[in-house]
Amino acid sequence: MAMNFEQARTNMVENQVRPWEVLNGRVLDTLGRVRREDFVAPEHRQLAFADLCLPLGHGEVMMKPVVEGRVLQALDLQGSERVLEIGTGSGFLAACLASLAAEVVSVDIHADFTATAGQRLQAAGVTNARLATGEAVQGWQPDGLFDAVVATGAVAEVPSRWLGWLKPGGRLLVIRGLSPAQQAVLLTHEGDGRYREEALFETDLPYLVHAAPSARFVL
Repeated sequence: MAMNFEQARTNMVENQVRPWEVLNGRVLDTLGRVRREDFVAPEHRQLAFADLCLPLGHGEVMMKPVVEGRVLQALDLQGSERVLEIGTGSGFLAACLASLAAEVVSVDIHADFTATAGQRLQAAGVTNARLATGEAVQGWQPDGLFDAVVATGAVAEVPSRWLGWLKPGGRLLVIRGLSPAQQAVLLTHEGDGRYREEALFETDLPYLVHAAPSARFVL
């Protein structure tokens, strides 16, 4: 029997995402509209709405729908923002961000991710997302500042250079800490080099390249 993707998408929103305290109407509408099944590998299409991380290659994963929902809600986008995504991955979150903001820049270290995500975004009719290939932890530098920055992989510590990419009032959402007990945190730029930190929820994701904790030697 062929899978009913529309019913599966509705079930994902109503039975997974909403119960995990995602109540923002614009976020729920976006997750109920963007075709998640079109942003996964063909062999994972039947699992597009499952409550699990899906492998993308290069040791990376697509976040669970509930985590994507919490991330999008925490950013509190109103429609006029310029957003940077660090870690394009499948392109799904970029599509959601593009639905919620005015402009999205998304960077990934893996050129094949960038290429595939670009094809998927074009097929989905997304016109306000621009993709780049680069290593954002230590090397790549964006043009201009952003109202919101979100990293889709974990970091042991927040790179200070990312904070410099925020406009005053801008917010940075990162998954920080040591696996398997990492924490999503929201850092808001309050001006004059001051940042307010808010802990959101716990999760566990693979580290971005060059963002893993240093090796520790135990005697």
